Amino acid sequence: MRILSGIQPSGALHLGNYFGMMRPAIELQEKGEAFYFIADYHSMTSLFDADERRKNTLDVALDFLACGLDPKKSVFFKQSDVAEVTELSWLLSTLTPMSLLEKGHSFKDKSAKGIPVNHGLFAYPVLMAADILIYDSNVVPVGRDQKQHVEMTRDIAVKFNEQYGQTFAIPEPQIRGEVALVPGVDGQKMSKSYGNTIEIFGDEKIIRKKIMGIKMDSRPPAEPKPDADKNLAVQLLKLVASIEVGTDYENRLRAGGLGYGDLKKALFENYWNHFADARKKRAELAANLDYVNGVLADGAAKAHALAQTVLKRARRNCGLE
Repeated sequence: MRILSGIQPSGALHLGNYFGMMRPAIELQEKGEAFYFIADYHSMTSLFDADERRKNTLDVALDFLACGLDPKKSVFFKQSDVAEVTELSWLLSTLTPMSLLEKGHSFKDKSAKGIPVNHGLFAYPVLMAADILIYDSNVVPVGRDQKQHVEMTRDIAVKFNEQYGQTFAIPEPQIRGEVALVPGVDGQKMSKSYGNTIEIFGDEKIIRKKIMGIKMDSRPPAEPKPDADKNLAVQLLKLVASIEVGTDYENRLRAGGLGYGDLKKALFENYWNHFADARKKRAELAANLDYVNGVLADGAAKAHALAQTVLKRARRNCGLE
């Protein structure tokens, strides 16, 4: 089983990234041949500062390695270090209907909000399809909001196979429903674009202020809260602590007597403790960037070898060779 997943270097990684993509991906490196990439090409649809992209790319590498990605068990690399993916993206684009791309969530959401949309964002699903198909990926762990892109990849691959003969493996999305969507501090999906994130390796004072600033209703502590399961702090506690700890606070909130301030303090403490070992490891990695860059270079070489094989197959089948 070959597993493929990627993440954009578009800013500081947060709990939504960690629980929705990073942790599931790290767990899967024990169950198959894992290919994980930093999607720096994809970041170009929304990030236009070259220095910031370089910094973010390094930060993503540090974050992943600190959180448990093992380069001995997985192939970890920068998307842009495997140029074959852009050629395959063009081959796929010639068979991708415009009507399919017009259904893309990112394109539709930004268009509806009046945000200018570039071709890169519109064609994002085709490049993502190339990312997945060029490594003969079988399993793609994604959040529920990304499932559509894997379904588009399947549609594109099937169309290519029908037109030119069996070329690509058809991938399957793997979704962890209980953590597929992580709420931000404002109740929306946690996202850098909404400015509602809790960073994995954020500054202690800043994160504490964010968590303590989560808005609650005006009900006094003594009043029972029958809707305690919908409380943002409770939902986040179930992630950074455990289901059991989160459920305990949920029950205390439901029964009455637990103040929102105490609940948010518990959330911060459990968040801070959850990433304590990772913070220490990240500091060690940041002091040894030659090792980090070596990991990415080794990963790129392995990914490049496989990508060449798959691209050659696609080129031959569609008549370019």
